[in-house]
Amino acid sequence: MQMDEVLSSVAETIKNFAVIYLVDITEVLDFNTMYELYDPSTIMFFRNKHIMIDLGTGNNNKINWALKDKQGFVDIVETVYRGARKGRGLVIAPKDYSAKYRY
Repeated sequence: MQMDEVLSSVAETIKNFAVIYLVDITEVLDFNTMYELYDPSTIMFFRNKHIMIDLGTGNNNKINWALKDKQGFVDIVETVYRGARKGRGLVIAPKDYSAKYRY
């Protein structure tokens, strides 16, 4: 629910450089095993191919926790957009998220 609110509130802000798609992983099973999609809320980035982002958590494929900060999410999307324009496959996040979230 928190992540849905963040996504819907920033959709207008990031509309010039990103599009948000919501996919139900129980209906679209193609990428579940490939990207290990088991969490109820997962954010991934694509531009003709999967773009990985280093958030300091060890998992470079996706964001699988709820982001509560709208501006933080916008910063992540802007960083991924800039990295994708340069053709990079791995983008470094603007902030380290490893200490903030405990697994």
